[in-house]
Amino acid sequence: MAQDEQVLVVERKVIEKLGIFNGLQFDVERYRRAIFVPGVPRFLPRAQVEQDPSYKQLIPYVIMSHNGKYLSYVRGKRAGETRLVGLRSIGIGGHINPFDNMPLFDADFYETYLTAVEREVAEEVAVETTHTNEIVALLNDESNEVGSVHLGIVHHWILDAPAVTHREQMITQMAFLTPAELRDLKETLETWSALCVDHLLKLENS
Repeated sequence: MAQDEQVLVVERKVIEKLGIFNGLQFDVERYRRAIFVPGVPRFLPRAQVEQDPSYKQLIPYVIMSHNGKYLSYVRGKRAGETRLVGLRSIGIGGHINPFDNMPLFDADFYETYLTAVEREVAEEVAVETTHTNEIVALLNDESNEVGSVHLGIVHHWILDAPAVTHREQMITQMAFLTPAELRDLKETLETWSALCVDHLLKLENS
């Protein structure tokens, strides 16, 4: 973690006002409208908010699928989050950092956020096909200190071809797997992926 890294956050009270939850929340639109109000999301130093549960760091979690199979990978030793090394994941993404001309107070900040997600994903993998991009759930885990300061925004990208290659060395053993195959591997999945695998059918139909 860079000392001066800035990450996108919202105040926890914004989520609490709508109803704090554990696991997946499928009432996406109600939460999305509140989170992306101009001026509500802001960038703060990651070092400041990493231990402060009064803020939720927004983490896009992009699940990719093609013909009913889901992209999965194992986090290698170069993973930025050491606690996830060796675990299988079905989510690509991470903290949103500021980039040039990213207007937090713009009325179209949601569109700016979606552009930021594309940029974040492109740092980790090359998606060499067209795709949809839809937020299908929010993800929250209050059971531990790490989860208490993060809020996952679960995206589902439906790919027109299974054309994805890794850019980051920490992404290894990439494969498109069926929901049944992923359930068989559930004990090897990171927590967020395990939660999502339990609800893949609902995520598909959200």
